[in-house]
Amino acid sequence: MHKVVINGTGLFTPPHAVSNEELVEAFNTFVRNHNAAHQAEIKAGALEPLAESSAEFIEKASGIKQRFLMDKSGVLDPARMTPYLPERPNEELSLQAEMAVAAARQAMEAAGRGAADIDMVIVACSNMQRPYPAMSVEVQQALGIAGYAFDMNVACSSATFGIQTAVNAVATGQARAVLMVNPEICSAHLNFRDRDSHFIFGDACTAVVLERADSAVSAQRYEVLGCKLATVFSNNIRNNFGFLNRCDESGIGQPDKLFVQQGRKVFKEVCPMVGEHIVVHLESLGIEPSAVRRFWLHQANLAMNQLIARRVLGREADAVEAPVILDRYANTSSAGSVIAFHLHSNDLQAGDVGVISSFGAGYSVGSVVLRKL
Repeated sequence: MHKVVINGTGLFTPPHAVSNEELVEAFNTFVRNHNAAHQAEIKAGALEPLAESSAEFIEKASGIKQRFLMDKSGVLDPARMTPYLPERPNEELSLQAEMAVAAARQAMEAAGRGAADIDMVIVACSNMQRPYPAMSVEVQQALGIAGYAFDMNVACSSATFGIQTAVNAVATGQARAVLMVNPEICSAHLNFRDRDSHFIFGDACTAVVLERADSAVSAQRYEVLGCKLATVFSNNIRNNFGFLNRCDESGIGQPDKLFVQQGRKVFKEVCPMVGEHIVVHLESLGIEPSAVRRFWLHQANLAMNQLIARRVLGREADAVEAPVILDRYANTSSAGSVIAFHLHSNDLQAGDVGVISSFGAGYSVGSVVLRKL
């Protein structure tokens, strides 16, 4: 069994930054138009009026101040409130593959590796833009990588599950190096007309290169000390969109075909689950939580991250120990914890230990314990 390192990461940030204020202006215009159009039903008590939102409410509820989107104009159009992402010809590189290739090239450059050095490509994210051919195979071809590729989806935990899959392949000699990519177009499955969730997600793509420790050449190398994954079924975060929708016309266009969650239940159930998961994982490796220099947590909600860190450490974590990027990027699903790692890891010293952790729909939880070499 070979030791495995993460030796390169990449990040693609979409071109359009959207502030809470911009999002709220569009949402509130939609609300006023809706309430005016249904004034009679509302007055008769047959319909509840929609409530407006505010930038202050969003930041207090989530810690989010802005997000990056692949398209801004469609989302901020009160008559549309959906990103406009035109379909491309089959002969043209897909949008999701384009994002993946951009992040992958950064990660490969950081790792000092070219296409000939990679044997396996994983595209792991919450939603693929099509069922087949696999997005990963398209990315593989675009980068000129031989070997094989496949897609995987474990919602917000897709990256940590993808990392363990890559670690297993490298450790057993199945692949010399693996490229694992997380292209998240979360804006396309977000209901921008729902007050409780219209602000949650942003778009982004991350990439990670993993290879044998004894062949890695990057200046920044992080040995994977262990991976731990867990799943428990829950309906509290769900998206019912799929190919069977066309078989029952009554469901077409319904809110459950986009992201839906019972946020309070998620908070109450997931936080203790993740905290215990990380503690048990560290214990199995003989590492005290106090010895961990950095926690790169899934960037879903600031209060969740603070509570999880407190459960693990037994005290509040500061911004250095548990860096926050969701204020700028919002929740980018599987990419969030990797964005935090990508932006807040180079300052670690040799021997420092860190934990990448994700959690989300499923429920799914993943943790990857790393040591800087």
